[in-house]
Amino acid sequence: MTKKVKVLVMGAVVALVAVAALVSRSGASAGSEGPTTTVIAAKATGIPRLVDLGAGKCIPCKAMAPILAQLGTDYAGKLQVEIIDVWQDRAAAEPYRIGMIPTQIFYAADGRELSRHEGFMSREDILAHWKELGVALD
Repeated sequence: MTKKVKVLVMGAVVALVAVAALVSRSGASAGSEGPTTTVIAAKATGIPRLVDLGAGKCIPCKAMAPILAQLGTDYAGKLQVEIIDVWQDRAAAEPYRIGMIPTQIFYAADGRELSRHEGFMSREDILAHWKELGVALD
């Protein structure tokens, strides 16, 4: 393996261990009902919302940060982009019950969860996914 591949693999392993620790502390199970609905309803914004759960030291998360920031700027007033660092703010991440980072959660304007994606997403993929979900941002 090349050094770059080893670094990527180690970063992914560290990220998975951190998320596993976060999930085990919360006592959440994949099929359980929990506070997710309450949090989502409280965050209904009247515009579609993209929540990205990641970490500052996660390589794919770091690669997505400028993409998400630019989307927030380019679609201000049409799309709310929220980034949660699961390592810095574990309490904020718990209601989302994620399995790995980065995870992107796509919400309708009324707060309903439409879709989830795990892993890196390019700007083009994010915009195409909104279109697939029937959300017109332009």
